[in-house]
Amino acid sequence: MEERKNKEAEHIKNEIIKLVKKYYDTVHKPIQLKKFVPGKDKINYASIIYDEKEIINLVNIALDARFAAGAVAHEFEKKLAEFLGVKYCLLTNSGSSANLLAISALTSTKLKDRRLKPGDEVITTACGFPTTIAPIIQNNLVPVFVDIDISTCNIKADMIEEAISERTKAIFVAHTLGNPCEINKIMKICVENDLFFIEDNCDALGSRYNGRYTGTFGHISTLSLYPAHHITTGEGGAVFTNSWELKSIIRSYRDWGRDCWCDPGQDNSCGKRFDWNLGELPYGYDHKYIYSHFGYNLKATEMQAAIGLAQIEKLPFIIEARKRNWQALREGLSDLSDFFSFQDPTPGSDPAWFGFLIIVKENVGFTRNEIVEYLEKKNIQTRMLFAGNILRQPCFDELRRKKEGYRIVGDLLNTDIIMKDGFWIGVHPGMKKEMIEYIVESIHEFCKKYD
Repeated sequence: MEERKNKEAEHIKNEIIKLVKKYYDTVHKPIQLKKFVPGKDKINYASIIYDEKEIINLVNIALDARFAAGAVAHEFEKKLAEFLGVKYCLLTNSGSSANLLAISALTSTKLKDRRLKPGDEVITTACGFPTTIAPIIQNNLVPVFVDIDISTCNIKADMIEEAISERTKAIFVAHTLGNPCEINKIMKICVENDLFFIEDNCDALGSRYNGRYTGTFGHISTLSLYPAHHITTGEGGAVFTNSWELKSIIRSYRDWGRDCWCDPGQDNSCGKRFDWNLGELPYGYDHKYIYSHFGYNLKATEMQAAIGLAQIEKLPFIIEARKRNWQALREGLSDLSDFFSFQDPTPGSDPAWFGFLIIVKENVGFTRNEIVEYLEKKNIQTRMLFAGNILRQPCFDELRRKKEGYRIVGDLLNTDIIMKDGFWIGVHPGMKKEMIEYIVESIHEFCKKYD
């Protein structure tokens, strides 16, 4: 009887999967194969590359009612770690949460004298996404801002040493739009000054520096799996490290601050669940309910991981497509250097680009806002370089007024240039050759008025 029920259930599931494939072929595939109509069809700055596998994986999880992270999440963590070549990967619910976990982990008392304490400083840049900066402030640390190099749009590595004080404990920087920072210089400074290095690798999955993937250099690195990024789980992120100690701390902060390392639904992985004596708790208090940190619940789900497993198979293609599209835009716009400057790859790097940055030069007869408005009207989606200069953002109003809680080393001249004159367009793998040609043609058409 039981065997018959199982066979019937398997038959039903197979029929559902066949219908899912048919639904994909009927609804989704024609949209992806649709011929691009210039001026009518929108060219998005980002797009998800998917096929029936993502949907089938998701449906399989739903049919089995496996919602909380489990075996599929572990498999996806393993594959992400193997791709980069790091020991440990921990999935989380977003790249922003990954950044929060990375900084929070470094404040753990388990790190003893090495831990970051309130008032300690973290060197970073003001140019980038706000959730690179937010965890520093949220953990009562002090961001120390260094300007960017206008060519690479990454932190001026040669200015970092000038920014170091007796309270400096870490460097936390992003690889801007997938372009690797000068990692060798940063790592040398970290080693010489005993600093933690955290890589925000959210925009740079698949980028290489001196032949090695970014996200493998820092004590901790982070990844975003938001739909705009290289691969996606819908919403999602990940934290990477080669340190078992840091992995354990990150996991604790992610999972409510628990001291226990059992997966949800599992018991007694340590073999002494009722044999611990921590804090001022009575001896033998259930280890599953002992908390060593003031943590969060930032876990991912089995459903997100199921999408990720299908996505990671496409990653080699996605990386190469992004490189190819970026290069096509660079070559197509190379004759407009009187009007624009463009982001250059960092020497020794091979970026898996997240976007194509354009900086409007001074005294060319038009502003960034004017060309952005023109492109948007042509159905070419644009984006600012995130916060521009985060010190100019409303979230910094109170800190600016009090003139406390942060430091600036030198000036932020290039950061302000990016804020005022910079914007970017997509290079995602969903961009067809005709789309890139239309973008190039449109920008040339706009510039003709100012020759």
